This record gives sequence, C-alpha cells and structure tokens, in this order.
Amino acid sequence: MERFFSSHSWPRAIIHIDADAFFTSCEEAVHPELRDRAVVTGGERGIVACASYTAKRRGVARGVPLHQARVICPDLVVLPSDYETYSLFSRRMFAILRRFTPQVEEYSIDEAFADVTGMRRVLRGSYEAIAETIKNTVARELGLSVSLGLSVTKVLAKIASKHRKPDGMTVVPGGAVGSFLKDLPVEAVWGIGHATSNYLNKINIRTALGFASLPEARVKREFHKPLREIWSELRGDSVYPVIPAEKSRYASISKTKTFAPARRDPDYLFAQLFRNLESACIKARRYRLSPCRIALFLKTQDFRVFGTDARLNRPSARPLEYTDLVDERFRTLFEPGVLYRATGVFLLDLVPDATVQYDLFEDPLRVEQVERLYAAADHLAGKFGKHTVYLGGSHPLQQQGTGKRGKPTARAETRLPGETARKHLGLTFFHVTTDDDAGE
Repeated sequence: MERFFSSHSWPRAIIHIDADAFFTSCEEAVHPELRDRAVVTGGERGIVACASYTAKRRGVARGVPLHQARVICPDLVVLPSDYETYSLFSRRMFAILRRFTPQVEEYSIDEAFADVTGMRRVLRGSYEAIAETIKNTVARELGLSVSLGLSVTKVLAKIASKHRKPDGMTVVPGGAVGSFLKDLPVEAVWGIGHATSNYLNKINIRTALGFASLPEARVKREFHKPLREIWSELRGDSVYPVIPAEKSRYASISKTKTFAPARRDPDYLFAQLFRNLESACIKARRYRLSPCRIALFLKTQDFRVFGTDARLNRPSARPLEYTDLVDERFRTLFEPGVLYRATGVFLLDLVPDATVQYDLFEDPLRVEQVERLYAAADHLAGKFGKHTVYLGGSHPLQQQGTGKRGKPTARAETRLPGETARKHLGLTFFHVTTDDDAGE
C-alpha cells in the first residue's frame, strides 16, 4: 500500500466540524425534554426538513411528507423550523472555533473548516487534542453533538468527519491516508458526484485509494481540473485553502416559498412570486451583484413545475426596473383554476455592480432616483427588518398572510421590548420547568 506521507507528518492540519442533525439538535438544546425522542422539524412545510437520530433509527428520513412520517413513527414530535434560533446556534459554534484559530471558513449553517496549522505551541496541545477540545467545548456550551474530521487537506477532513457520525472524531494524519482511503468507495469522496463515480467505476476505479493512486500523467490527460484537484487533495497535497472571508461570490441566487393552503388566486400567487424576487434581490444588493437573467417557476399542488426565464435589458438587482417583465412572464405560466403550492425565483448570470454599464439613452436622473430609493429601503430593512419597505406587487401578503403551515415558533410569537415583528434581538429562547411549590 502506498504511503503518501511519513507517519508523523502534519504539513497542514485542517479540521472539518459537522453538527449532527443540526436543526433537531438545536431544538433539543432549547427543549431538553425532547432528548431521546423522535423529533423532526419542517412542520411549516409539510415535509421532514431534519430528523433526530432517534427518528432516523425508526425509519424517518429527510424529505418524507409528514403524514407518511407519522405512519412510520406514530409518536413523532413535529416542530416548525425555527431558523432564527438555528442561526444563533450556528454563529455561536463558529465563534467557538475562532477561539482556537482565526482561519475559519463557514461552509454552511452547520459546517465549517478550521485551519489549526502551527497552533500546537500556542494552544499547548497536539492537533488531536485541539480537535477534541473544540468538540467538547461545543457540547458543553451549546449542548450540541458534532462530528469532527482532522486531516492534512480539506477533502480528507470533510470525508473524515462523516466517518463516525454522530458524535465522532476521525483523525487521518499524512501517513494514514492510504489505509483510510483503502476501502472508501469513490462515490463517498466529497466533490465526486453520481455521474463521475459511474464513469470511474466503468474504468475499474472503485475506491478512493484506487483513484488517488493513479499516475499524475494519466490524471492530467483524462480528467478535468476539479477532479485533478480532488486527486491532489486525496494524496495529501493541499489545493483548497481555508478561506475565512464571508462568501461573496455566487453563481446564482434563489428564493422559493411553499405555502398552505394551496391557492389559485393570481394576485396572491404573483405577490408570492414578487416577494421571492424582492428577497433574492436584497441578497444580491448585499453582495453588490446584479443578475443578467432571471428565472421564475410555479409549482402545482400535484408537484408539477412550470418555469420560464428572461434576459434583462441590463444587469440590475432593483426589481422595480423589470416589474412589467415579471408580470408578463407570470401570465404565461399561470393557468386559471389550477391549485399552486409554491413559487420561486432564480437570479442568474450574476456580475459585480462595478461592471454594469448604463444604457446611453437611459434617463440618468431616474437611474439615480431608483438607486437612492433602494439605498433608503435597504437602510430601513437593516434597521427594522427585511421587507419593512416593499413593492406594491407583494402587498396582498400583508393582507392575506404568507401562507405559513402549522404553529409558529415560540420566538416568532414572542416580542421583547424594542423588538418588531421583523427585527429580533440575537437571543435564543430557552424553556425551563419551575417548581411552583418551592417558589422557584
């Protein structure tokens, strides 16, 4: 078996932290009485968004309709998704990581990479001890179980964190890379999808070690750049750096909304679609990006999807400029009498605002007025919450509601002094049982 590094070599030390069943784990941390029970989130969507490990062991899987999940597990606890609370837990978990190293890359709401290379002397411990301390700190302070992978590259660390879930830790130093990859199916490698794994299997490459052991000349000749980079990372040659900066580059931005009950009112459906568009554009403006193309879709009650796309006259993240275009495309999608359950918008072909060129014949005064209008709207949104100021096209939602399923979260129902319906303090609501007889 090939040894890629000496048994004591740590050219780099990368940790991947992956929270276990994150949404339900947050709920269990807030509601300790739910521990060891079959819990799912997604009550507002009608499908399982996240299942606790107890629920998973009883056959409940993510994406299953709730009515089916209740048949599988009659005592299932169904909760609405409290994304505000999950976000707070996520920020605190990442803050814990930054106590150990400033190089932390937030990969998703429940995953992150941390580069602890060179921190052994500062933190007075081995890399294994640093990883163990991080794991224990998250469990002690947040009440969350996490799985950790520690290795010499991001790809190896990401694979290692999945090796012993839940609540596990896998360490793969340089000299152990070969033995770790020996029995790992190639489709289990981060970055290798279904089509690529099928192709590799057809050319008799079935394990990660088999792929990593290919000669460099063959890899360069037969595979595209992303796969060549994964090959290097599997061999312990770090290609992907841990990037601590907030993500600011997007290939696309999407916003969707599933609502209940299903509706056939065109004004209400257009309002939902337009709210999707406003939300997507708010995010685009935050990162100073503008779409060159937009795509819209409507999903029916029986899960049929109808979509269309359109190229804009010029890149813009200010939907006021293409309201008529969206209305026109919506009319081509909408069928009278059909029940719809979801809408969605995609902003495509994003370009930096700095590269946007204005039309020579466009009224510069109007352009300036629109820019100032959105600058004011974004300022108010930052102060009072998203959609504090909104376009008239989405006004029916203010009158008829957004179509939320199930019971709202406790955080959504409760407003502390100084809070508004759209702007809450960064506090998590914890629930405790008190003994009235003891006067507690």
